[in-house]
Amino acid sequence: MLNIPNTLTLLRIAAIPAILIALDERHFVLAFGLFVAAGVTDGVDGLIARLTNTRTDLGAYLDPLADKGLVLSLLLKLTWMGLVPQWVLTIILTRDIVCLTGYALLFFLTGERLEVLPTLVGKLATFLQLCGLAITLVVLAYPELDGAVPGGTIFAGAAFATAFAGVQYVGRGLRWYQTRPV
Repeated sequence: MLNIPNTLTLLRIAAIPAILIALDERHFVLAFGLFVAAGVTDGVDGLIARLTNTRTDLGAYLDPLADKGLVLSLLLKLTWMGLVPQWVLTIILTRDIVCLTGYALLFFLTGERLEVLPTLVGKLATFLQLCGLAITLVVLAYPELDGAVPGGTIFAGAAFATAFAGVQYVGRGLRWYQTRPV
C-alpha cells in the first residue's frame, strides 16, 4: 500500500500544515514554494501510478482528500487573512459540504457507492481555485506584483464554476438514485 505514489500523496498532506505555518510566520516565499511542490507531487503521483501500474484503493481515496485538504485549508487561511472574499469561501465550502453529505446520504439509503467522476466544469472550478490560490501566494511573496494579476476575477470565476459544478453533481446523484435498479 505504501508505494511511491501514495508516499507522494502523504507528503502533499504533510505540506498543508507546513504551508499554513509558513503563512503564519510571514514566510510567504516558502509558503508559495511549498504550494508549488505540493502541486508537482499531485501531478507526479498520478503519472507514476499509471506508468508503473501501482494504483491502489488507498491512493484513490487519499489523492482527492489531499487536494481538498490543501485547497480548503488555504482558502480558509487566506480568507481569515482578508485576502480571499468571504463569499468565495462560502460558495466553495457549501458546495463541498452539500456534495459530501449527498454522497453519504445516497450510500446510507442504498448501501451502494456512487462513482464520482468530475465534470468538465468541476475540473475548471478546481483549476481556477488553484490559480486564485497561487496568484494570492505569489502576490504575498512578491508584493510588487500586486494589481498586476487578476486574483479577484479568478476567484469570482472559481466560485461561479464551483456552484455550477455543484448543481451538476447534485443532478447526477439524483438521476443515479432515481434510475438505479431496485
